[in-house]
Amino acid sequence: MNSYTATPRDIQHSWFIVDAEGMVLGRLAAEIAKVLRGKHKPMFTPHMDTGDNVIVINAAKVKVTGRKAEQKQYFRHTGYMGHERFTPLSTMLAKHPERVIEKAVYGMLPKTALGRQVLRRKLRVYAGTDHPHVAQQPTPLTFPKIEAD
Repeated sequence: MNSYTATPRDIQHSWFIVDAEGMVLGRLAAEIAKVLRGKHKPMFTPHMDTGDNVIVINAAKVKVTGRKAEQKQYFRHTGYMGHERFTPLSTMLAKHPERVIEKAVYGMLPKTALGRQVLRRKLRVYAGTDHPHVAQQPTPLTFPKIEAD
């Protein structure tokens, strides 16, 4: 008995659209990462790109639980010694809400060549409801019980 391995001709990529309004950030990111990677398909193969493209709209209306709105900070480094920069979640949501979801999803993807080069390009995040991917005819993707209470 052999294990099934997907080949490039077996893989079908589709497009999904997710409305992030009122959803919890971490739970939403986990579900999106699962779809990007292809783990929702029975033909999942770890070393192949079996995932689908995901469009996220209303990124500015995502919710966080607890005190993350005041306490969570994003780290970056300028390259100089001692020049660490921390940006609070509230500032990031106000200025660049799409980056909040991107960073959460990218942190849940594998840190391999597949994760860095292929899967990162399959996610499109928009702060509002408008997106330029109407021609791809995305199907709505809903997740059970991940709305904020």
